[in-house]
Amino acid sequence: MRPDLDVAVIGAGIAGLATAHELRRAGLTVRVYEEQRHVGGRMHSFRHAGYTVDEGAEQISRQGYRATWELIGRLGLPREEVAPLGGRLAVWRAGRARPGLAEPSAVLTGAGLGPRARLDLARLLGLLARHGAEFDTDHPERTPLGGITLRELAGRYHPDLHDYLLQPVAGCFFGWDTARSAAAPMLSLLREVGPPSGWRTYADGMDRLARALAADLDVVTGSEVHEVVTDRDSAGVRIGGEVVTARAAVLCVPAPVAVRLHANPAPDVAAYLSACTFTPTLKVSCLLDRPLAPAAGNRPLYLLLTPDAADGTLSGIIADHVKHPARAPAGKGLLTLLADPRTVPELLTAPHREVVERLTTAARRYVPGLASTGAQSFVHTFRHGLPEATPAALGRRARFMARATGPVEYAGDWVMLRPSSEGAVRAAALAASRVLSRLRGPRPNDATDRRTTHEAA
Repeated sequence: MRPDLDVAVIGAGIAGLATAHELRRAGLTVRVYEEQRHVGGRMHSFRHAGYTVDEGAEQISRQGYRATWELIGRLGLPREEVAPLGGRLAVWRAGRARPGLAEPSAVLTGAGLGPRARLDLARLLGLLARHGAEFDTDHPERTPLGGITLRELAGRYHPDLHDYLLQPVAGCFFGWDTARSAAAPMLSLLREVGPPSGWRTYADGMDRLARALAADLDVVTGSEVHEVVTDRDSAGVRIGGEVVTARAAVLCVPAPVAVRLHANPAPDVAAYLSACTFTPTLKVSCLLDRPLAPAAGNRPLYLLLTPDAADGTLSGIIADHVKHPARAPAGKGLLTLLADPRTVPELLTAPHREVVERLTTAARRYVPGLASTGAQSFVHTFRHGLPEATPAALGRRARFMARATGPVEYAGDWVMLRPSSEGAVRAAALAASRVLSRLRGPRPNDATDRRTTHEAA
């Protein structure tokens, strides 16, 4: 019997949409199935009363995002829609914000580090410079650091390097516990993307790329996939009581979800999937009646990192209206309060009112006037927020990447152990190339190409 599709893609986050885009360009019939009523996954944004609220948190960079920039160009998105970030980054220490975080000048200015720690930062930067080619974000398992964790790496240096640089960056940007996550992926990524002065954001919300991709694809939203069953040559995708057959299926979902959907993968695949654990994430968006923000001196900050050494509730505060003025109406503000990874598990099941109260109370320490401003708040949670990049995953990745092609492929930032949209786009390109190498192009007499985004009945 002829399959219904060439390829069924499960998940309409950036990885799924980019995979479908590549396969459709190659002439295959592709359909994307998404459980949520919208596309974008962790890069979804919603609009409310003139505010643009990013449910996840992401930015791109002028460097280190080659695949993303190629995709932006192919889709014809104007370059001005990918705008520089407003404001600076800072870390909180000893009662005030210390700007210059992750900038080369930190060796001289401190950026929250004491004199001895600055010397050790220079040593760490020297290590990255000497072994630059080996810190490859596509192959983090090959770096000279092996599988040591961030905390183990920090043990070689002054404690401030952990407490006011490695830990706050890992906790805020990746949701990582430094005792669990490997050092190599994070250092490889930071080296590649460069300093914050080169970072960018989508002016119309972080879902801009997802919306552009979905506009030219067959996407079925509100459609939960329950199981993917394979034989030697094809895959069956069970959606409720229906089974859709395809020559290949691509699971573009977090690794723990992929394990549940495809229960009998090959041993090397199963070993890697089981090692790819995720941390949950939680944030609160505060829609303010005036533009409040954390500040260093008189200058508002785009992002303030709050280290574990200083705060047990928050990992950071983003001033979205500083990040880009289009995020909030004129004269108003938008803050994102990021929960500390240590507090997220208990907050996931707490009433939203309690979550908002805990995070906003903690934020008043850093944002003067927050207690007296009017605010409407939204809580955003992702149980599978970000891949942890553990030493176990790092050690099993090479065999996973060398596996034979089959009717089921995988895409997502966890495949690259790079928690970012660039990791998702690179994984998508890899998955598409593996599918194409196996199918060797479109089947004859393709069904009519559908290019609509619709909601399942």
